[in-house]
Amino acid sequence: MISVTPSAAEEVKRLIAKEQKPDLGLRIGVKGGGCSGFSYVLQLDEANPKQYDQVFEQHGVKILVDAKSHLYLDGTTIDYKTNGLLGGGFEFQNPNAKKSCGCGSSFSA
Repeated sequence: MISVTPSAAEEVKRLIAKEQKPDLGLRIGVKGGGCSGFSYVLQLDEANPKQYDQVFEQHGVKILVDAKSHLYLDGTTIDYKTNGLLGGGFEFQNPNAKKSCGCGSSFSA
C-alpha cells in the first residue's frame, strides 16, 4: 500500500480543484532516470483505473499505481511540505529505496 499524509492529500485536492475536474486522482509511478536510477512520477489522471493498476483511497484522494511501479513503491508514504518563500513540494519516504539523491526526487532499489 502507498500512503498519503493529510497535508499531501490537501495539496492534491487543491490541485484537482484548480483543474476543475473533480474526477481526477493522483497517479504515482517510477521511471528510469534521475541521478540515482529511478525517478518518482506524480500526475493528476482520470480516476478510472487501467488494467493492472492498484487503487487506494485515503483522505478523500484516489491513488492509482501501475503494477510495475507498485513493486518499487509499496510501503511508501508521500507527504507535502511547505518551504516558506520557496513554495513546497512532495516528499517520499520509501522503505524500498537503498539510496536517494540529495534532492529526494530519485532513488535506487
